[in-house]
Amino acid sequence: MEVDAFYSPAQAFTSEDGVPNARGRVLGGSSAINAGSGVNWDLRVVNQSYEWVERAIVFRPELKNWQSAVRDGLLEAGVDPYNGVTLDHSVGTKIGGSTFDSSGRRHSAADLLSYAKASNIRVAVYASVERIILASSSPYSGSKQSAIGVVFRDQTGRYHHAMVREKGEVMLCAGALGSPQLLLLSGIGPRPYLSSWGIPVAHHLPDVGQFLYDNPRNGISIVPPMPLEHSLIQVVGITNSGAYLEAASNVIPFASPARSVFIRNPASPLYLTVATLMEKITGPLSAGSLRLASTDVRVNPIVRFHYFCNPGDVERCVNGTREIGDVLRSRSMEDFKFREWFGGRDFRYVGPVDQSNDRLMGEFCRRTVITIWHYHGGCLVGKVVDRNFRVIGIDALLVVDGSIFTVSPGTNPQATLLMLGRCVTTGYSTMEMSRREWPYRKKVGASSGQMLNESLGESLDPAHLYHCSIKTGPNKSSTRFRSCYTPDIPDKSFHHEVTESGDELHLALHLEEEGSGGQDEDPPFKKDLAAVKVAGKPSHIRRIKLEEHSTHKSHSGPFLFPVRMID
Repeated sequence: MEVDAFYSPAQAFTSEDGVPNARGRVLGGSSAINAGSGVNWDLRVVNQSYEWVERAIVFRPELKNWQSAVRDGLLEAGVDPYNGVTLDHSVGTKIGGSTFDSSGRRHSAADLLSYAKASNIRVAVYASVERIILASSSPYSGSKQSAIGVVFRDQTGRYHHAMVREKGEVMLCAGALGSPQLLLLSGIGPRPYLSSWGIPVAHHLPDVGQFLYDNPRNGISIVPPMPLEHSLIQVVGITNSGAYLEAASNVIPFASPARSVFIRNPASPLYLTVATLMEKITGPLSAGSLRLASTDVRVNPIVRFHYFCNPGDVERCVNGTREIGDVLRSRSMEDFKFREWFGGRDFRYVGPVDQSNDRLMGEFCRRTVITIWHYHGGCLVGKVVDRNFRVIGIDALLVVDGSIFTVSPGTNPQATLLMLGRCVTTGYSTMEMSRREWPYRKKVGASSGQMLNESLGESLDPAHLYHCSIKTGPNKSSTRFRSCYTPDIPDKSFHHEVTESGDELHLALHLEEEGSGGQDEDPPFKKDLAAVKVAGKPSHIRRIKLEEHSTHKSHSGPFLFPVRMID
């Protein structure tokens, strides 16, 4: 953790693993400080968004000496086929796109604002969101909270409120560190942990800040006998084993000291040109976590990634480093060797001397690990957000950034993250869901917390989930509910009635309960599940009306709740 003056565009921090890192603190986020390379996923539904991003900020790099030699060396080492210039993610050797244009100017996510409709967007710079404003979505005690806005601080230290409009939503895009940090500061997270900080608990969500990953990066650096051009990652080799081999030059790759690393010819002038071949572990098995260092959002949270705590990651690093050795032994690398006094030629490099020793290679991986700034997780799908990016248990709050990923996609995740943002805002996520064949598998159940049914004088158990198969047509009148059952209450019968009125769907769901028949008891009645939610398309069915139908006159009365799609 570091505390700074809060003015630099790159906010530095060092994880508890001892690895220096940074996060973007500027319009455009970390895309403004990272050396982005474009790569695609083979998902047809997002191609239009990818193409939009590519046209705006992705450029074809021009290969020079070092990058060209690495391309040829990868192919000689068997990292094939050669895929040429491509943004697709495929095994083999390729030249990826770059967010730097031909003049060396970096293009970030902020550049995409030039394509926005000025009347539809307002951007606050030199501002930091402090917390999310939550409010109860129902007058009933224990009802679900909804996000209705944010509190932010401007550069002078003054606080402001930004509130959503009717049917609006709050979308967090603060990244793998910022989004879980904001959720915690807003009272969404593990109840005991929040209470220890004195933060009022809005919703108990135990996995906020958990399952945090960073892709370990290791490499072998050489000092060439001639000056080299400055180049960031342009050529990438994706091996059959899943290693990502990448190259850069004129950049010293070791941000932390290479402790106990064998250095051949330690007098080599490392402050001169340095070329490096690096390998990145994609989908690391070692998971870390994030916790608060302060209730001031500007202070970096405390992060531990647990690099190489899983032996599988060590094995993959060892294999990837050996594949780098194969590239260095190729004919394409001969020009980067020094001529020795006895007539031979060899590299002057920083790297493991004995690549055949698994123990020494594993130690090399642990001691020289650095970041490639692709950390992700902390708000995983299924644990913190659902598959529509909505925070579980909170209405009108989404997280759309790298914190939801279990794996950082491709060589660089920037293109995927930008595509994701466009997909969500243009409704592609809903389109994808609507293409599935029915019956959809949905849950219809009590809202989070205990929703008090005042007319019955008792609370409903939110642990009971009522499952229905549904079909949603092009308009609300074709919505049908089928096959409702209660897996955890098998001895109770269950049925429903659906009617419509304007833009409301009237749904009566009944749980049959029989009285014992005693003379002093009320007659049998149908207990209405007042807190039940219905899965439907929000654009077609704005609200549902749950009505009680009872033989006991004291149990009458309507209940109104918002419609939400829930899986």
